[in-house]
Amino acid sequence: MAKILVVEDNREIQEILSFALQAKGYSVQKCFSGKEALSCLQVYKYDLIILDWMMPEITGLEVLKHYRGRGGKTPVLMLTAKTSVDDKELGLDQGADDYLTKPFEIKEFLARVRALLRRPSGSLSGTTLTAGALALDPATCQVTKGGKEIHLRPKLYSLLEFLMRHPNQVFSGEAILERVWTDDSMASSETVRTHIKLLRQAIDGESDTSLVRTIRNRGYMLVKDPTEVDGRDDTAIAEELS
Repeated sequence: MAKILVVEDNREIQEILSFALQAKGYSVQKCFSGKEALSCLQVYKYDLIILDWMMPEITGLEVLKHYRGRGGKTPVLMLTAKTSVDDKELGLDQGADDYLTKPFEIKEFLARVRALLRRPSGSLSGTTLTAGALALDPATCQVTKGGKEIHLRPKLYSLLEFLMRHPNQVFSGEAILERVWTDDSMASSETVRTHIKLLRQAIDGESDTSLVRTIRNRGYMLVKDPTEVDGRDDTAIAEELS
């Protein structure tokens, strides 16, 4: 299942595109600003990026330039109301793989998506992440433990992926909110605590030792190798590994 980031500040258009993609079986993450997009691209890996050009503060073109400048290789489909050849040339020169002018038909949009996903790419999303017996494959969004699949709700999956991409690092509840709940302004620190509890229940099974640790007065972290830290206080673990 391909993972697609949709960056569009118009919420009506955002919902239409996201619904169309999800209806075709794609995993979709939504961003409503260039700032949110840059934050997501620093944390997660995607198979395709849908990027609106005209956004306030940080434009899609600036996001694209920054992303390509630091080596990002995921295919990018630019969406824009700009119609001149010069504008199209500028977008492609900055690293866009395709260009779709608004307004457009959803059928054509989905065809462009399929075409870009068929291309051989240098996307970094395929590297399997591991922690102890736990494995997460970003390319398929599959989570397994000891070879047995674990089914997670989308937000629990996003939380786990974030923690597994930053093992042995402590993050406050606020920091996790900023990176995982980018599209939910109603989420709170209590939301993070609840999801951490649910995540532990899902991935720990019968084990007495959790991969996800609470570090007193600091936040949460996922331990890469639990055998190295068993039996020690969580605060000491944080001091050694953070």
